[in-house]
This record gives sequence, C-alpha cells and structure tokens, in this order.
Amino acid sequence: MAKRELSIEKAFENLDGIIQKLESEDTKLSDSIALYAKGVELLNTCKESLDRIEKQMIILEEEA
Repeated sequence: MAKRELSIEKAFENLDGIIQKLESEDTKLSDSIALYAKGVELLNTCKESLDRIEKQMIILEEEA
C-alpha cells in the first residue's frame, strides 16, 4: 500500500494540535513523549515540503 503524502497545511494543522496537547496539564508523560516524536516527524515533513517548494521557486525564477 502506497503511503499518502501529507499536505503541508495538514501537517501544520496536526502540529498545532500536538502543541495544544503538550501544553495541557492533563497529558501524561508517556503520551507527551509519543506526541513529541510525532511532532518531530511532522516538522521533518514540513521542512521537506518547504525545501521542495523553494527549489521549484528557484527554477521558476531562473526560467523567467
């Protein structure tokens, strides 16, 4: 089964939810660690997406 790529907008939305949960006093330590790991994964996804977009913009500028 192919892995669907997460849109950058959805990744940022998910990151926002994770931040809210991490800031909650009700979040257990074990849950916080799992949330943190997922957040790091989402940050990497966002960085990769932004890098691709930046490369596309550079190519477009060079072609103009």
